[in-house]
Amino acid sequence: MKKSLTFTLMHFSIAFSVVYLLTGDIMIGGAVALIEPAINSVGYVIHEKLWARFDAEQASLAPA
Repeated sequence: MKKSLTFTLMHFSIAFSVVYLLTGDIMIGGAVALIEPAINSVGYVIHEKLWARFDAEQASLAPA
């Protein structure tokens, strides 16, 4: 749990820092730091579902 929390904080910090350095805008940096991980989480769920489907198809093609 602590590892997940520290990784999440690191992710937010990096996202904020990169956007702030590129734009100089604290509000945009903060917004991106919150929005990007949320979108990434949705993308992860979609990726996992597609990957599971791919694995199932590959397993059905494997010789028994």
